[in-house]
Amino acid sequence: MLRANRLPAVWVCLLTLSTVLLGAMVLALPASAGTHRVRLSSTARAAARRATGAKLPQTNCVRRTRATKRRKALKHCAAKKVEARTTKPHVVAGGARSLSPLASPVAGEQSTALMEGTTPVEGTTPVEGTTPVEGTTPVEGTTPVEGTQPAEGPVEQDRPFRFFSPSSIWNEAVADAPVDPSSAAVIGALNELIAKEEQPGGGGPWINTTKYSIPVYTVSADQPTVTVKLNDHHRNQALSSAWSEVPLPVHAQPAIGTDGELVVWQPSTNRLWEFWRLVHEGNGWQATWGGAMQGVSSGQGVNGPEAWPGGQTGWGASASSLSLVGGLISLEDLEKGQIDHAISMSIPDVRAGVYASPAERSDGKSTNPLSLPEGAHLRLNPDLDLAALHLPRLTLMLAEAAQRYGIVVTDHSAVVDFQAQDPIPTGTEPYASPDGYFEGKLPSQLLASFPWGQLQLIKMELHKPESDSESEPES
Repeated sequence: MLRANRLPAVWVCLLTLSTVLLGAMVLALPASAGTHRVRLSSTARAAARRATGAKLPQTNCVRRTRATKRRKALKHCAAKKVEARTTKPHVVAGGARSLSPLASPVAGEQSTALMEGTTPVEGTTPVEGTTPVEGTTPVEGTTPVEGTQPAEGPVEQDRPFRFFSPSSIWNEAVADAPVDPSSAAVIGALNELIAKEEQPGGGGPWINTTKYSIPVYTVSADQPTVTVKLNDHHRNQALSSAWSEVPLPVHAQPAIGTDGELVVWQPSTNRLWEFWRLVHEGNGWQATWGGAMQGVSSGQGVNGPEAWPGGQTGWGASASSLSLVGGLISLEDLEKGQIDHAISMSIPDVRAGVYASPAERSDGKSTNPLSLPEGAHLRLNPDLDLAALHLPRLTLMLAEAAQRYGIVVTDHSAVVDFQAQDPIPTGTEPYASPDGYFEGKLPSQLLASFPWGQLQLIKMELHKPESDSESEPES
């Protein structure tokens, strides 16, 4: 009877020992042992864990003890697998973007891709199977997503459209440009002038928007052409010829003010036309002066013989022959929050009898040797920390452009002013309202904090006018 009672206990011990040994064998199997795997019952798995103190390998992310929880976990993991297979990295390629009234596929469009040598944003997860761009540092612990390939080529910021060649005065960086020997004295005189304008009743420096600014009409390839008559045809027959077929919309309106300026830009032909004192009367369009340019995307932004076949020195709606649009603050600049070119500036005291390259002429009358000539190129001190100044948004945009590309004196005016694109073609007024680009402030208020005292005059190449023909008609 004693022996009969011990027999079942022996069998129980043997069964338990075999179960433990089998569990240990499973645990000892390497991960690469093949596709066949021993399947244990939940009872055996539990016994093995109790005996060894180890945890058996789990299937993916599932670790459940009850059947209902296991089914939920399987569904969750299946969804994760689908997500991993379908997730792709967001790559913008080809430079596709919405076009502003100034933008075009002809000039200034730049493709967007992954920049060689960039570092992914912290916290991003590359897609499985990707090959990082050479020089990149992947985020620690990330897993690439299968089947994707990053775009090749350099990344450009989504910059605003700009006219003319990258090597032109409008688009070339000036941080390393030499400073003119007269810089300190000339800038000192300019700051005295600005200080007088800022006194009560003076108004202060300004930004022209809806008066004495530049409306730009961007037209399609099939825009019907018209003849714009030069008021004094015999004064310049070559200019009359350049205006014989202008794709000027019938509803176009020049800027308010005696200058009546307007620009027509046709991306499909890479041409633009600019007009001074443009009017539409019963017998059609006519203007007092202006210019025309072809090959805009590779041009220098100066009216004259190099800009148009048969063009002559002295063409152009500005008094310097510099283009109206090269330094124009465009609506696209303001929308994107970046001015990616130099800025045009007009001043009341223009030096007489001289102009600076690349200007072709001048209407200056000031005999002060410290006054700025037309064509003068200024910049903000490259060492100035603009972020530390805590400038208003628009003022900071102007300062950043002035530091990188500079400010170009293009014309005479009643006060120191910049020009922003006239919104007439859009039928809106995006500047003045509290929600507008000026954030409810006057231009003089925005420019009051501009660091005028940090301006520097870039070395000038001065010229004297050869004849009176280089001057714009008197206003």
